[in-house]
Amino acid sequence: MACFLVPATEAVVATVVRKVMEKTQDHGETVKVRLDNGRTEVAEKLPFARKLKWLTNLLWGGSALLAFEHVWHGEVVPWFPFLTAMGDPADKAEMLHEMSTVGVTMAVLITVVWLGMVAASSIIEKRALEPRPVKG
Repeated sequence: MACFLVPATEAVVATVVRKVMEKTQDHGETVKVRLDNGRTEVAEKLPFARKLKWLTNLLWGGSALLAFEHVWHGEVVPWFPFLTAMGDPADKAEMLHEMSTVGVTMAVLITVVWLGMVAASSIIEKRALEPRPVKG
């Protein structure tokens, strides 16, 4: 009924944090890596704000898709109180239960997937910054 509100709330918080970080953080670090044959290559270390944007994109996209699904099923309406579950106290309890179970699970799963993406990008960045011998 309103499970999309939990990842949407996380998306709002993450977006605010990202905007603040973009103003205070550098825009990335470009490093020249010298190879054993004397050539150099350029490797870029991504700023954390850009990685945080990946999380906000995942959260906003998932929340929008879930909100559309709830509109499609008539659980969200364009008049106050917008959520059909808000009209009946029994439905409110069910809605809060769904938010605390399904909504939190979705937000945590999205965040875990993002953490995996950040870990993979960190490994790729470390490999790019290491000097590599040239075969030959």
